[in-house]
Amino acid sequence: MACAASPSAHVPIVRRVDALLPVDALLLGEQHDAPEHQVIERETVEALAARGRLAALAIEMAEEGNATGYLPRDATEEQVRTALAWNDKAWPWNAYGPAVMAAVRAGVPVVGANLPREHMKDAMADVSLDAQLTTEARTAQQDAVRAGHCDLLPESQIVPMTRIQIARDRAMAQAIIKSRAPGKTVLLVSGAGHANKALGVPQHLPTDVSVKVVQMQAGTPRGTAGVFDAAWPTPPVPEKDYCADVRPPVRRAS
Repeated sequence: MACAASPSAHVPIVRRVDALLPVDALLLGEQHDAPEHQVIERETVEALAARGRLAALAIEMAEEGNATGYLPRDATEEQVRTALAWNDKAWPWNAYGPAVMAAVRAGVPVVGANLPREHMKDAMADVSLDAQLTTEARTAQQDAVRAGHCDLLPESQIVPMTRIQIARDRAMAQAIIKSRAPGKTVLLVSGAGHANKALGVPQHLPTDVSVKVVQMQAGTPRGTAGVFDAAWPTPPVPEKDYCADVRPPVRRAS
């Protein structure tokens, strides 16, 4: 049976954004397979840009070092995709393009915030990353890595893969820091795990950066106290077991 929508679900995005301002950085944590979340991201870009408050749109969906700042407002989608070295197989342009283009049309730079793939091997061996989180937070991040890989990773890979996650969060934090502008807000769009205040990007921001974090939630609301500043509910999406295709088949007794 479908659950009733939360009253906050009917509040216009403009009002929801206004309730979180002023802030140096606003993090929107999405569920990647929830189309309504990408709609909200575009509306948030438009709401901030209309007020002249959007310093930059930083995105997990493009790698660090790629940006649109040199392009004119009337740049074509192809020019924007090239500037961001867009990977359509990983991140469908038809889902994220509207938010990106809304920023470009507003004259606001879009910056890749994710750790470049070629840096991941170095991150796996970088023991200094272990000290970036408290023991409790690092353990929680390791549990998230296990679950995110369907509990199929060898235990020897948990620590190196957790370091990649920490390095990605740190890269996204650096993108925010580099894009700061007085009196404006950097908007980061990422998966909800990266936006988690206890584990993710906020852990790597200096204390003089004011930040608010939103978790967009498809379907049944989940607890967010202490981890997110706000939860924005959206309609449920069909449940999909992403581990079903990689989990080894159960052997039946003969």
